[in-house]
Amino acid sequence: MRPIRASAPGRAGIVGNPSDMYGGAVISTAVPLRARCTLEPATRLTFQSARRLVTPDTLEPGGDEFDVCCVALQGLGFTVESAPFALRIETDIPPQSGLAGSSALLTAIVACLLHYRGEAWRTPHILAERVRRIEAQQLQVACGYQDFYMAVWGGLNLMEFRDKQGLGADPDEPWATVEPLTGYLRGVPIPLWLATTGGTRFSGAVHANLRARWEAGERGVVDGMQRIGRLAHEAKRALLEQDWTRLAHLMNENYAIIRDLGGSGESLDQLVACALEHGALGAKLAGAGGAGGTVILLTLTPEKTLPAVRELAGQVIPIAPSAPGTVMG
Repeated sequence: MRPIRASAPGRAGIVGNPSDMYGGAVISTAVPLRARCTLEPATRLTFQSARRLVTPDTLEPGGDEFDVCCVALQGLGFTVESAPFALRIETDIPPQSGLAGSSALLTAIVACLLHYRGEAWRTPHILAERVRRIEAQQLQVACGYQDFYMAVWGGLNLMEFRDKQGLGADPDEPWATVEPLTGYLRGVPIPLWLATTGGTRFSGAVHANLRARWEAGERGVVDGMQRIGRLAHEAKRALLEQDWTRLAHLMNENYAIIRDLGGSGESLDQLVACALEHGALGAKLAGAGGAGGTVILLTLTPEKTLPAVRELAGQVIPIAPSAPGTVMG
């Protein structure tokens, strides 16, 4: 058997997140960082990363970097005995940085395992939904759909999650509608950058609090998520018309709603404030908030904004709206 390889990109929500958990819509872009998995023949199941190599006796998660391998295998019905291969994992995406790194890695692993079994997915929707279901059920994580659809599709997309607020409780739940926007903006420099705080946070915990309040019918959360979903549709026009001032305004409104609902964090708020004070027109959370994460900012004067942001950020990178989604080989 030849080695099987797959990779998937991280993502950053431009406008609309986290309404993907509430039947809303999100415009999201791929980032120039990827997670990778290689499956190779071996005498018994082996997990390998850049730091260490283990031969597990069980697929029960142990609270380490290989939990994602365990849940992928469990979710697809593998056992230790039925998996005579080595899974090597690596990623450029900083862990728990708000760029959907764990979702990208899980997607790459599942893609390798399905290829190993000779199972093809007829449409990207199938892979995205299957990976999302594994993370939600095996890890018991409160998660939406943006991360998985972006890991599979890549690029720059408007994603509509109408009637998916049940998070898979309904077996007949519809698939998302994905509208790729990259082609409309090919060759257009999009003035967006990403700045990570360098801190980490568990997105499931951040989302769980807001989700519980939404399910309890808290008016501010319900109305806020509806408004955030509508912002994505307004942002589509601003983006395609290259109306950067309007797009920035929508980003700021998205951020203000989440901040006021308690979904941000001190380090993220400081990073947003720094960007706006140094020329950025807009800035917001690229993913989940809490103690750490990533801010996406829009500036027409990067020579002024980015040096100031780098004083606070652990890393500043551009977006990658043309980056491919899940790739085999």
